[in-house]
Amino acid sequence: MTGARGALERAFDTLEGDARLATDTVTRPHALLVTVWRTIVSADGRPRDRVCVVLAPAALWDRARDLLAPLADRFADGHALLVLVGRPRDPSLGDATGRGLASVVGEDASADELHLAVQRAFELLDAKARAESRGKWVRRYRYELGELIHIARAMTTVRDVDKLLGVILEKSRFVTGADAGSVYIVESAPGGDRRTLRFKLTQNDSATFDSREFTMPLSDRSIAGAAAVQRAPRNIPDVYDLPAGSTFRFDPSFDLRTGYLTRSMLVVPLISQRDEVIGVIQLINKKRDPAAKLCTRADVDAQVVPFDERSEELLGMVAAQAGVSLETAILYEEIRRLFEGFVKASVEAIESRDPTTSGHSRRVADLTVGLAKIVDGESSGPYARATFTAEDLRELEYASLLHDFGKIGVREKVLIKAKKLYDERLELVRLRFDYVARSIEADVLGRKVRALESGASREQLAALDAELVERRSALEASWAAVCSANEPTVLSQGDFARIEEIARETYADLRGDVRALLDDEEVTCLKVTRGSLTPQEFDEIRSHVSHTFRFLSRIPWGKSLRRVPLIAGAHHERLNGTGYPNRLKAEEIPVQSKMMSIADIYDALTASDRPYKKAVPLERAIDILDYSVKDGHLDAELVRIFKDARVWERVPSA
Repeated sequence: MTGARGALERAFDTLEGDARLATDTVTRPHALLVTVWRTIVSADGRPRDRVCVVLAPAALWDRARDLLAPLADRFADGHALLVLVGRPRDPSLGDATGRGLASVVGEDASADELHLAVQRAFELLDAKARAESRGKWVRRYRYELGELIHIARAMTTVRDVDKLLGVILEKSRFVTGADAGSVYIVESAPGGDRRTLRFKLTQNDSATFDSREFTMPLSDRSIAGAAAVQRAPRNIPDVYDLPAGSTFRFDPSFDLRTGYLTRSMLVVPLISQRDEVIGVIQLINKKRDPAAKLCTRADVDAQVVPFDERSEELLGMVAAQAGVSLETAILYEEIRRLFEGFVKASVEAIESRDPTTSGHSRRVADLTVGLAKIVDGESSGPYARATFTAEDLRELEYASLLHDFGKIGVREKVLIKAKKLYDERLELVRLRFDYVARSIEADVLGRKVRALESGASREQLAALDAELVERRSALEASWAAVCSANEPTVLSQGDFARIEEIARETYADLRGDVRALLDDEEVTCLKVTRGSLTPQEFDEIRSHVSHTFRFLSRIPWGKSLRRVPLIAGAHHERLNGTGYPNRLKAEEIPVQSKMMSIADIYDALTASDRPYKKAVPLERAIDILDYSVKDGHLDAELVRIFKDARVWERVPSA
């Protein structure tokens, strides 16, 4: 290869002395190789890549290609091309362009021919690099577009404001390569004339620290405030070197407190569909390598760069979607609070009409939701497949809170009836007994006076005194029987023969008319075998369920709460079809209503705030639930779960 070496020496001398290649580096790593190195500079003046053109004799291509092995990777990835000096004998030369061959020049090529070959090789390398760059840009564009679609989908499916803010910040940092960031929400004072920025949350890949919500005035004195007030993004390469004339300043207290170093920052406002600024995204420290950690100043110096124009564009796209999603979530939260306020006000309205049951609705709701959560976790039995989502539980909570809403359509005196006789009616009976007592006394004393006038003996007078005592004692015993019968009972019980006897007793009023000691209505009330209500009053109370369903059905609950009227309206149905108002069979009763029935009965039995009865002991209440199962009123499996899980111990209000 002596001639080849000579040709390479001439080529090396020619290229090294070519002024047109003054910015390139010409080297000779081997006697049979000459390399020309060139640094590719990007549009912003920063070095982008380093490529080379290799000159080798044709004989090397024929017999010693292994000399090119150290540069194989560069040939493979398009960072080097080969120029052969002389015509090789290998017939596969036609396919060599695919293996890194740029061109072939003669062994006696002139300086211009060598320069042209090298320059064309560099142009080929540049064209290839541009093509690959465009391919990468297209792939990156498709990737970013896919991510933006994914981000949009993620943000539109989250309804909880705090969770949504976390998603917004996480996705904003992801598409821009930011190490950290924060989200602020714009709030209005009660009067509406003053607005503030509330710091809601922060995220940081490199540092861990506690953060709490706080507020600050909405003004252009802070970077986040300036973005909100001026409704424009703020891209700051170095927060410690702010542009001249800036209205805002950077507060370094966070950096001093945590040891974290803030440098580049990108802040954009979140604007709603109503064209109102409702929040601010603040991103910190864009990194060259998104996986890098910024633990020291050296890390920051090596990794942190200003947010580029593409980052600003991407964050703008995310912020546009985030503003709409956040506004939707805030409106959704306002609607939720509106519903909760309505439900709370409704419960207060119910309980204001019947103060004796104060707290009952809340306790029933807690017990029912608590039971539903246990049922949701069942892995065997008839309810193994029963599931309750967060929305299902909220629907069940509202239905439970409003299960007695229809009581606003029931007469108040019936709602608060503590004894079998209304207070005013019992007072009337008391006055009647007092009148009879006075009548007995007047009758006996009158007879005694007449006996004295006729000279009656002492024994006759004593007999009259004994008669008075006996008749008054009998009347008092009758009154005691009335008072005893007037007390309500939990279970069906009572011997009311005595009441019937009293009802047959008569007296003469002031006009001389004969009247019964107890009238028919009073006897009917006192003979109630269970509770304090007559059948007519019980029917009126039972009508509250129909009122509940009718009233609640008039409310546009929306899709997620549409079953509230149905669930609330079926809580007095029984599995055997004897319940009310619709006598539904077991399979027709929603499982939510079945659970509510258990909670309703349990709380009614164990409540200690009822003036007309004492709280039933826990063991007795459980026994009554079991009796209700045997009678075909309650679901046996749900009662078992209720007892085994001791749901009443799991809820705060029970």
